[in-house]
Amino acid sequence: MIKIAGTPAEPQNFENDYPHNSIEWLIIQTMSESTENYEYNSEDELKFELELRKATVNAAIALDHSGMEFAIFRKSKCNSDYWNRTAEGGFELKNGVSASAAIRDIFQSGPKYATECATAILIVYYRAVLAVFPDALFDKVFSDIQLMNWHHIDPLLKSVGLMATTSGFLPGDRRYFKNPDVNPETPEWQGENVIMLGSDTFYGHGIGIHNEATMIKALNQNRIEDAQKSAYLIKRAGRPDFEKLMKIRNTYHA
Repeated sequence: MIKIAGTPAEPQNFENDYPHNSIEWLIIQTMSESTENYEYNSEDELKFELELRKATVNAAIALDHSGMEFAIFRKSKCNSDYWNRTAEGGFELKNGVSASAAIRDIFQSGPKYATECATAILIVYYRAVLAVFPDALFDKVFSDIQLMNWHHIDPLLKSVGLMATTSGFLPGDRRYFKNPDVNPETPEWQGENVIMLGSDTFYGHGIGIHNEATMIKALNQNRIEDAQKSAYLIKRAGRPDFEKLMKIRNTYHA
């Protein structure tokens, strides 16, 4: 159920704002049919979340098409015009470089980059925020980006790394497929961080864009001999703090 300022809101309230074949409409329908309450202080707050969720879906699809390669940290690579590769295998924004330009370069120069799935998820969220923030604001707020799974996550995106149990899942959520019987010789396949794109469509770096069954099948190919446990999609999600990000954008003055 959707509630705005404490009052239930029906999907038809937004029919003039979003086409029925849009990501926003799918999200509204999913929220409305859920047993979970989605509460907002204003309609603008809901619309900001819809905007950022759509941007997240678009960023995930764009990263899948970018040509960025999959690699474990010791084999990672980045464009040295924008990033320093750390000893750990992460990417650190170079001094004097525009954060917005550096994030865009990952999508424009994908083959110059290689990393694993958690870092790819963070790249998706940075690109999504960039889509809804002016460049100058993004450069100001994210002036010292470090990209390395959940170890160097910016406070504004911290909640993406802290997955919470929920009864409802929406496009733009970070989800996780766990592979409990992973082959110890390929520990990078112990699970797959993904972005939910639709009701049964996910993007995972290194696997691509697939449905749940295909994601599980890919992980199951990297299990120990005579494995008994299948990979599975856990019932938790990570999400950015939509309200905080909206306040930052709304208080920005160029």
